[in-house]
Amino acid sequence: MQALHGQGFLLRPFRYTDVPQFVAAVHESLDTVGKWLPWCHAGYSVRDAENWVDMCTESIGVGDAYDIGVFAPDGRELYGGVSINQINRDYNFGNLGYWIRQSRQRQGLGARAAELMACYGFHRLGLTRLEVVAAEHNMVSRAVARKIGARFECIARNRLVLHGVPCAAAMYSLVPPWYGDAGPEQLEDKEARDEG
Repeated sequence: MQALHGQGFLLRPFRYTDVPQFVAAVHESLDTVGKWLPWCHAGYSVRDAENWVDMCTESIGVGDAYDIGVFAPDGRELYGGVSINQINRDYNFGNLGYWIRQSRQRQGLGARAAELMACYGFHRLGLTRLEVVAAEHNMVSRAVARKIGARFECIARNRLVLHGVPCAAAMYSLVPPWYGDAGPEQLEDKEARDEG
């Protein structure tokens, strides 16, 4: 996967050289990211990060998932992560996820990175639906979903498991802009009106 350049950041796959920064980002973000993502915990180690890099590299290689880093524009400083994973090729959709380390939060990075990754999912991967699933009370992630234009669909009961406990989650969806909310018939009608 090639690097993607955004406004004030770069998206690229993780490398072994990122491991020390990744571990530091996890430990720095226990009170924010760790509250909602169970992998972000005080015992997170260098070996955990190395395993993560291995898994991400393998998944990208076979096209199962695209978990990549959000970096400074020069690709050196780690800001967080963004992903399209849980890809279902039968129904052509995937899950869009994002996290930003605590020292870089509240700068709009999460929304900009998620929006660029969604474009990658639609234009490069050919997906026709992306889902954002956030714990019901994770208002920060839900705000990011709304900011990038994702549509709220429902509160799904026991959709996530946080720290061993099932919890409700807010389900949002994005579809490619060329689909919008219209089905094929409505798109044909619109095209006919535009031409007439």
